Amino acid sequence: QVWLHKLGSDQSDDTCMYHEKDDTFSLGLHASESKQYLFVGSGSKNTSFIFYLDIPNQSKELAVLTPRVDGIDTTASHRGNHFYITRRSEEFYNSELVACPLNNVAETTVLLPHRESVKIQDVQLFENHIAVYERENGLPKATVYRLPGTGEAVGQLQGGRAIDFIDPAYAVEPEPSQFHSNVVRFYYSSMRTPPSIFDYDMDTGVSVLKKIDTVLGGFDVSNYVTERKWAAASDGTQIPMSILYRKDMLKLDGSDPMLLYGYGSYEICIDPTFRGSRFSLVDRGFVYVIAHIRGGGEMGRNWYEDGKLLKKKNTFTDFIACAEHLIENKYCTKEKLCINGRSAGGLLMGAVLNMRPDLFKAAVAGVPFVDVLTTMLDPTIPLTTAEWEEWGDPRKEEYYYYMKSYSPVDNVSAHLYFVIHVFSCPACYRGWLQKCIYLRCLQVKAQDYPHILVTAGLNDPRVMYSEPAKFVAKLRELKTDDNLLLFKCELGAGHFSKSGRFEKLREDAFTYAFILKALGMTPPTTASSL
Repeated sequence: QVWLHKLGSDQSDDTCMYHEKDDTFSLGLHASESKQYLFVGSGSKNTSFIFYLDIPNQSKELAVLTPRVDGIDTTASHRGNHFYITRRSEEFYNSELVACPLNNVAETTVLLPHRESVKIQDVQLFENHIAVYERENGLPKATVYRLPGTGEAVGQLQGGRAIDFIDPAYAVEPEPSQFHSNVVRFYYSSMRTPPSIFDYDMDTGVSVLKKIDTVLGGFDVSNYVTERKWAAASDGTQIPMSILYRKDMLKLDGSDPMLLYGYGSYEICIDPTFRGSRFSLVDRGFVYVIAHIRGGGEMGRNWYEDGKLLKKKNTFTDFIACAEHLIENKYCTKEKLCINGRSAGGLLMGAVLNMRPDLFKAAVAGVPFVDVLTTMLDPTIPLTTAEWEEWGDPRKEEYYYYMKSYSPVDNVSAHLYFVIHVFSCPACYRGWLQKCIYLRCLQVKAQDYPHILVTAGLNDPRVMYSEPAKFVAKLRELKTDDNLLLFKCELGAGHFSKSGRFEKLREDAFTYAFILKALGMTPPTTASSL
């Protein structure tokens, strides 16, 4: 619900402006950069629509800016005499940017048309400019356009100036900026470049570094190399990967240890940002790789659509293809390859471990969403109903069996074959068709697994601790190897680990110690060291 409250008045006088009754939708509020309008958005995974509130005129009623249409997703802002709307639909899947006058929101002018290879990610409006954040070929980009005067007509944007970035793989995000300024502020980093804040003069095209995070311990950016490589998936799709290593330690003969990370869900882009704790491994000779697999948003909307619902298995086979490509090109071997993923990335870990346990030496599954079917069948769990547009509604037979075919808990150490026999029952004197179903499970094939660390949070509201606990229990029962299988449940944590910087570092240290032990890279324990 959205309520209007006048400061200083009694709360009983508040007015309910909108009540969203569809439990697959969520509500959000944000102010326009001009601070003249408040936008109320209601959205699901696939659809969103917007109301607006006129702040200067002290309006007490919401007006419709974009109507509720299934499959159409919109965001909005305001400048001068126009609203600026980013609009995505099934036809314009990578979004288009349009403008409409305040007095006729149905009359739209296309400013940036839909493009098959370029996805509009975000827009920042200024008094005289607009900064458009996009994705092309898997990389973020930012382009600045000058706008006509606020009282003039608007048309298609032309003559934009792209901001240059230095690394082959990097992350760029908008930072809060001043509406009446000609300076746009943005965040930049790469796997070797610490988080940096730049001010870009939209009139002159000059970027100025305003701040860069300090990295202690003698860090020297020139010691490290980032690369961007591509792996061919089973259907021929090219999967991008971001790679980090220390240039004076890489041997590229298969003997280098590797940590391969993946996520691939919710259209989330796992961009190659900087993380200081990684260098604990990289300085020990590790190659660190992010696989930008389908289900994420790195390559546009279709990249996401091809890794969800009844195409979810693409996420898993893409990750396996990246691992095989890295091995073939001697970045590592099976005996040196470790993998890591959290949450939906933990589902990825469970799925690929069931599919190709021979391919990895060790795996870390953090708060993993591994009991997909059971969770998605329970609408009383707060996130379930909204998730049906991501994974599918298992109350429908097609989705039930597809989800069951990859859900990690349902696929541990066994290949199940079912024989169903249906016949008419001659004993039924009323002639009703009696269906007597015999179900037999044949050929339970157990298998070896690599070293595995599974973590959980006792207070996790997103992935209940029972999911990873159930997964580990089933692995312990059925796996046929003697490799490590550790279950670590944080009793004082939720989905995002313990709070506090040092607690997070301790968690990373525990994870890395597990990986080093699995690879035999820990120093031998002696009586004196104990």
